[in-house]
Amino acid sequence: MKRIFDCAAVLVALLLFGLPMLMVALLVKLTSPGPVLYWSDRVGVGNGIFKMPKFRTMRVETPAVATHLLNDPDPYMKWIGIKNKCDKESAEG
Repeated sequence: MKRIFDCAAVLVALLLFGLPMLMVALLVKLTSPGPVLYWSDRVGVGNGIFKMPKFRTMRVETPAVATHLLNDPDPYMKWIGIKNKCDKESAEG
């Protein structure tokens, strides 16, 4: 019974999130050359490093430093990244 519930939950999640994720992937691919996903290093349990895929919102030639350390990160951001940044700032206040 649990297996049936788990499979149904996965199917519902795939239907809900699959199309929006496909649309974001197409936007990223159509707006600039390079890969759709960026593999970010994250720190997990026990300070173990693991890689997490993220949609790429910055250009491929961006320096490998944290965005907040750049003097002006906007030239490196893609259109979809700038849109996402503006949406976050307006939601924060």
